[in-house]
Amino acid sequence: MTGNDEAELSRLMRAAIAGDEKAYADFLRRTAALVRGFIRRKIVQGGVDPEDVVQETLLAIHVKRHTWRQDLAVLPWVYAIARFKLIDAFRRRGRRIEIEIDEIAETFAEPEADTVSERDINRALDGLPPAQRSVVSSVSVEGCSVSETAAKFGISETAVRVSLHRGLAAIAKRFGAKQFGRAKQFKRAKQFKRE
Repeated sequence: MTGNDEAELSRLMRAAIAGDEKAYADFLRRTAALVRGFIRRKIVQGGVDPEDVVQETLLAIHVKRHTWRQDLAVLPWVYAIARFKLIDAFRRRGRRIEIEIDEIAETFAEPEADTVSERDINRALDGLPPAQRSVVSSVSVEGCSVSETAAKFGISETAVRVSLHRGLAAIAKRFGAKQFGRAKQFKRAKQFKRE
């Protein structure tokens, strides 16, 4: 922008303040082009729409036009308003960066199935007495209910529960209670759903 353009914008703004609507429309059109270029240069990442900032700047110029000192240049006043509106837009956006999910979808790892190998199961069951091993295997591995397991082995449901509890406690003691605690809660919830 040259000094002549600055002088022309100042003249248009003075005429607008005096009530010339045509001069005001011309001032806003020219100012919008300048502000649009300024804002687009300042926004390097997405998340803020430059046109929104331009419109907010023009609205602020309209509302605050009476604060412009006519003995000073108009462009520093306009650019100061534009800069504050841009800062406001960045604050509203926050510190987040908006990215389309399609752009990064291939970088996400596929969820891994949380499985236990047959070897791990056999290793856990090997340390149990044969009766407890049968009950724990029936309920926890095969997924049978307490009543089905009792009928299968010809013992009472109470005996199945006691044997299951003692077997799982022995596995927990052997392999670590933290890992066992989550598995035990899951098995209990699964067991009560079936009954």
